[in-house]
Amino acid sequence: MNYNKVTPNIISQLESIAGKENVYLDEEHLKQYSHDETEDLKFYPEVIVKPRTSKEISELLILANRENIPVTPRGAGTGLSGGALPVFGGIIIAMERFNSILSIDERNLQATVEPGVINQVFQEAVIAKGLFYPPDPASKGSCFLGGNLAENAGGPKAVKYGVTKDYVLNLEVVLPTGEIIMTGANVLKNATGYNLTQLIVGSEGTLGIITKIVFRLLPYPSQTLLMLVPFASAAKACEAVSAVFVAGITPSAMEFMERDAIDWVLKFVEVNIEIKDTIQAHLLIEVDGNDADVLMKDCEKISEVMYRFGCDEILLAETAAQKENLWKMRRRVAEAVRSHAVYKEEDTVVPRAELAKLLTGIKEIGKKYGFRSVCYGHAGDGNLHVNIIKEQLSDEEWNTKLPLGIREIFELCVSLGGTISGEHGIGWVQKGYMDIPFSEKEISLQKGIKSLFDPNHILNPGKIFV
Repeated sequence: MNYNKVTPNIISQLESIAGKENVYLDEEHLKQYSHDETEDLKFYPEVIVKPRTSKEISELLILANRENIPVTPRGAGTGLSGGALPVFGGIIIAMERFNSILSIDERNLQATVEPGVINQVFQEAVIAKGLFYPPDPASKGSCFLGGNLAENAGGPKAVKYGVTKDYVLNLEVVLPTGEIIMTGANVLKNATGYNLTQLIVGSEGTLGIITKIVFRLLPYPSQTLLMLVPFASAAKACEAVSAVFVAGITPSAMEFMERDAIDWVLKFVEVNIEIKDTIQAHLLIEVDGNDADVLMKDCEKISEVMYRFGCDEILLAETAAQKENLWKMRRRVAEAVRSHAVYKEEDTVVPRAELAKLLTGIKEIGKKYGFRSVCYGHAGDGNLHVNIIKEQLSDEEWNTKLPLGIREIFELCVSLGGTISGEHGIGWVQKGYMDIPFSEKEISLQKGIKSLFDPNHILNPGKIFV
């Protein structure tokens, strides 16, 4: 793609639109916005703009479209697929000033927010009113809701409550050509025309820039019980997952951690837990609701299932501190791996009954190509995060052989009825594998949608498709 450079005249126009104090050209800011949490990739933008209104974003995009300058929208920079990387330079539109919770409608169980609101801040605001917004990615303490929408984020609660898309009713979106649209209506049922709302969710910032979100909410479940279930066999732990649902129980969270993942995190954070040498994996299982007796019966049924698959002694967290301790262990795994190793993280997903086959296949592929993997993830969704560790691999092996191994992992996922990303998105790093889940026609249709929204391909170019 051939784009124009940002000239002093363009800078002057950007300053006129957003205010000189909201346009950044200094090296410190350019470096800060050159990366997200995807491996060690860096692409420097030419300028960063921090607008505050939809009208300002509209004017910025009209300018960029006219001058053929690439624009990369950016939230908190917590993404794991390179979706916020300015791979062609150009302008970054940073959304952190869009940080207001505009309203919480307790009568209709809805909320209207801006995309720069942090996930956890929003969760706590609605909990204070007895309401519940379930999507809770591991980065919930820092990630923006707009980025959650861009990637259709999930998290542990998705197994019972669904992912981000299941809570979005309506969006205000600025199109790449500058028009400002509403995608739907603030209603629970809508059979009026094409579903533009769900098209924008998960589109990774390639079709428009979200400036306002209308969410549906739920009543807040007042009680939770949390179990840590150890297994001597990681495959048996995976096999036990679907059996819980067959038994008629839907946990509010069901997480898998193999032994290597736990060992990594125990080196990184202080978690008060003892693990037998024979244990090779854990399931972290939560149930929630409003009746403690019902939840305890659910835990008893789950325990019966677990013991059928040969688990060791189950730990039931008895205090809030114990629960927090166990969740800290799960949520900090990725951070622990990132801080201690050169790695690549793949976001595989299969029907949950195929999880054991996926894990076994990943280990076999690792042996074939000489890499070690650290696996963990949302077992109840069949969503397994695979951290591939460089260790003794040479740079040549890392750059040439490893992509072949990753391709085999993704082919395995598709052969098992799954696909190549459950919640991290395609972005910059996975686009070379899109031929695995999609035919040429299917990719062509998606590219056609992109061209319809963004005829000059100025918005987040280079993402999703080769």
